[in-house]
Amino acid sequence: MESKRQQKMASLLQQELAAVLQRDLPHLFGGALAPSISLVKVTPDLGQARVYLSLLLGNDADARLALVRDSGKEIRQALAKRIRKTARVVPELVFFHDDSAAYAAHMDGILGQLHIPPAPPATEGPDADDAPARPRLFKGE
Repeated sequence: MESKRQQKMASLLQQELAAVLQRDLPHLFGGALAPSISLVKVTPDLGQARVYLSLLLGNDADARLALVRDSGKEIRQALAKRIRKTARVVPELVFFHDDSAAYAAHMDGILGQLHIPPAPPATEGPDADDAPARPRLFKGE
């Protein structure tokens, strides 16, 4: 379980990294849409941050992830300029591909192909007068 300090740092990093990738360093992606940050996890000592990127709109996710990893130093420097008054140390950034949205779309497609027959119509049950008496659990019932 993450501490409040880790959660605050992760939230700050997620917001600022998104701004860095979209506003400060758009030239890294050659006019393509910058990846979105889906999740950031920070180690307890705040020395390392695992950044999960959602690379949905792109033809080659592996190449884009490699580009981001190669530009890690430049991204970290731009991030340091943005959070220098908030954080004492800028954590080391480790980038991962977050494929949870693609997996959810895949599972949705599989579930959409299933044929589930409708439930059989309910048969008429006993009338309220014929129903057995409900057992008493407490004296007051």
